[in-house]
Amino acid sequence: MAVGSVEGVRAAAGIVPDRKKTLVQLEEVIKVYRESDVETIALRGLDLSIEEGDSVAIMGRSGSGKSTLLNLISGSDRPTAGRVLVDGTDVGRADEVARAQLRGKVMGIIFQSQNLLPFLTLEENVVLTGRLAGTELDGSWARELLDRVGLADRGSHRPDQLSGGEQQRGGLACVLAAKPRLLLADEMTGELDSATAAKLLDLVREVRRTEGMTVIMVTHDEQVAQTADRIVELRDGRVVADRRVR
Repeated sequence: MAVGSVEGVRAAAGIVPDRKKTLVQLEEVIKVYRESDVETIALRGLDLSIEEGDSVAIMGRSGSGKSTLLNLISGSDRPTAGRVLVDGTDVGRADEVARAQLRGKVMGIIFQSQNLLPFLTLEENVVLTGRLAGTELDGSWARELLDRVGLADRGSHRPDQLSGGEQQRGGLACVLAAKPRLLLADEMTGELDSATAAKLLDLVREVRRTEGMTVIMVTHDEQVAQTADRIVELRDGRVVADRRVR
């Protein structure tokens, strides 16, 4: 029997195939930066759809629009034109209160510069992040998270006592403490050695499997990109390739 006829029989019987929910949707997004009389077009009518539970690697040369894309999804910037929808909310048109609520309830964000509170220890940062997101953490659970990112012996240290790579891993522990539905990561493994990077990617995969977390990560590393379900390549602010890895 042909595939089409099988689908017809299923439809006639009222059997609807399972479809994942679209969590992130970008529609004809344009982003223009203006400085004095100079205009820089970062995104040129970009369309992109990401389903809940998916893992997507964003690749492209410097200036292709990768970081701009993450900034628009996170709500830290607004599109010049087009729509950016996250969990049904038009992020570009939402006010700052609504965007902050969306970031707190839905998103976990790891950018290249971490925002660990400098006056708290790493363990205290993890506990506070979880509690702000409504997750009741105690010190033992925070220490377990730090152990999973290879920082079991650094929980009592403040951010200025940590290397850049350690701050990156500490930032990931904070994000995971909040149990986000959507993880946005900009060069998450950029400052890490290969062994530590592999451990972090394994941890992200485990959390995806157990929590159904959606991941959007910007990376220049093809090996890191290969750990995703999809690789989306940008060039001059447009999607030029979108392929499934698995």
